[in-house]
Amino acid sequence: MSEKIITRKIRRRDLLAMAGTGVIAVAGIGLVAGQAKADAAAVAKLMKTHIGGKTPKSGRVTLELPQIAENGNTVPIAVEVQSPMTSSDYVKTLHVYAEGNPSPEVATFRFSPESGKARVSTRMRMRGSQNIIAVAEMSDGSVYMGKKAVKVTIGGCGG
Repeated sequence: MSEKIITRKIRRRDLLAMAGTGVIAVAGIGLVAGQAKADAAAVAKLMKTHIGGKTPKSGRVTLELPQIAENGNTVPIAVEVQSPMTSSDYVKTLHVYAEGNPSPEVATFRFSPESGKARVSTRMRMRGSQNIIAVAEMSDGSVYMGKKAVKVTIGGCGG
């Protein structure tokens, strides 16, 4: 049993037209996706999935961010949680959220009593001026939150 394969000549003009249509479609998808951004409601929803119905208390969490970031492509951030880091009282998890980025979740860090200190520093990309929120889950089940606003003069995530 043999199969018959039917071939058809494609003119150069038709091939270029098809390629052009694909390029425009891909570019359009990139433009639409770049418009999406998180907001306070998206952060609250994600926070609820991470910490459940617990209400975060203020205090213990310190965010170090510039008040004004000249370039959103690389914004330095440091977060520290005041904790003795003993086997009975330590920071289990630290979540960092951005209210104005395409995705609200920036990072999640896990600690143990052996960590010695609950402090992290890194750089993050920021789409524009927004609030950065850090939420610390403690070993006793309590939750603490810190929040800081950052003004970005040149956006890093397409803005």
